[in-house]
Amino acid sequence: MSQLSDADFHAKASAVLARVEAVTDALLEADVVDIDARRTGGMLELSLPNGSKLVLNTQPPLHEIWLAARAGGYHFKWADDGCWRDTRSGVEFFALLSERASEQAGQALSFSA
Repeated sequence: MSQLSDADFHAKASAVLARVEAVTDALLEADVVDIDARRTGGMLELSLPNGSKLVLNTQPPLHEIWLAARAGGYHFKWADDGCWRDTRSGVEFFALLSERASEQAGQALSFSA
């Protein structure tokens, strides 16, 4: 995993949250799914129609982004390939978020590029 400066971490983590918010807004506007995003500082909560939630949280001291889903918790670090990768499986952040969001929504949702 790559080492980031604090400033780089904040910029990259903020970009992730902004992208997730933008995709969430696009999914809602296109009437794909009734999904709601609520951001408080470094935390973003996605609420799905069935009452389930996905929570994204930045962890500045660890330079990680955490994802809490029904299937479990995941920690992501910035990798040498320029992606956020799960510290256990190595799966890319947006791919895993898409997978977990789809499972919880009961329909295919994509946050990937």
